[in-house]
Amino acid sequence: MKALLYVILIAGLVPIQSVLLPHVSVWGVKPDIGFIAVCLVGLFGGELEGLLVGLALGWVMSLFSAEDLTFSMVTKGGVGYVAGLAGRQVAHLTPVALVVGLLVTSCLAGLLTAVALKPNDEQDLWWALRAVVLPQACFDAVVGGALYWLVWNRLNVERWVSEYRA
Repeated sequence: MKALLYVILIAGLVPIQSVLLPHVSVWGVKPDIGFIAVCLVGLFGGELEGLLVGLALGWVMSLFSAEDLTFSMVTKGGVGYVAGLAGRQVAHLTPVALVVGLLVTSCLAGLLTAVALKPNDEQDLWWALRAVVLPQACFDAVVGGALYWLVWNRLNVERWVSEYRA
């Protein structure tokens, strides 16, 4: 049943990311729903599920965008694994703690992407950090925190996570 849910999640996020989110962009920045979904799957499902869903989602999303195939897979898979580790170690994850975690991990992932793209002299690394990485990380953190807050208010997250991981 979980596998079917993850296949539906992966198949549904690609059209949402490519069709809907360009119309929701703020100052040319749109949230990375795949990144946020992988973080939430890792938090709720554990390290292995976060890693596998991250690898699969990174692969599928890179097929429909201009991202490097292996870089996207490794980044999203690593984020899912780290989120799974954090979900197992943190006893009570509040939406504020999740927003800070998403902000930091999105900054690190964006920084790795900026370094991997090797910006030219006109667009150096500081420009990429200021113009792309930080706004993207802030938007990812706000959207991810809002989604987690909705789940946190509607469900008893601690009980649900303990039942879901069992």
